[in-house]
Amino acid sequence: QVQLVQSGGGLVQAGGSLRLSCAASGFTFSNYVMGWFRQAPGKEREFVATISFSGVATFYTDSVKGRFTISRDNAKDTVYLQMHSLKPEDTAEYYCAAGKLYGGSFLKAYDYWGQGTQVTVSS
Repeated sequence: QVQLVQSGGGLVQAGGSLRLSCAASGFTFSNYVMGWFRQAPGKEREFVATISFSGVATFYTDSVKGRFTISRDNAKDTVYLQMHSLKPEDTAEYYCAAGKLYGGSFLKAYDYWGQGTQVTVSS
């Protein structure tokens, strides 16, 4: 049974930091590209970051470049999203996702999704 179990998130003041984790099971983690997406109330789900199979290559949406870092530990079957200098506009439900093929920011390229975790940034 494929599972992506997310942890982390919560309420933080603007300028603060949070780390999200996503633990995978039920599939060969190192064979999947991993990504993070987010969805604010009333908005569509949007791409945040993606990381290649080995973790060598990463790609971010412009609004988080220099503030967020995606990483993975294939020995632990876990992907992370470290978030610094958080802004109120980062407030959203965050989702991790796994894709067999590299699809970058293309939402439909991802096959499996985590349950979501709320990040709220107060001003």
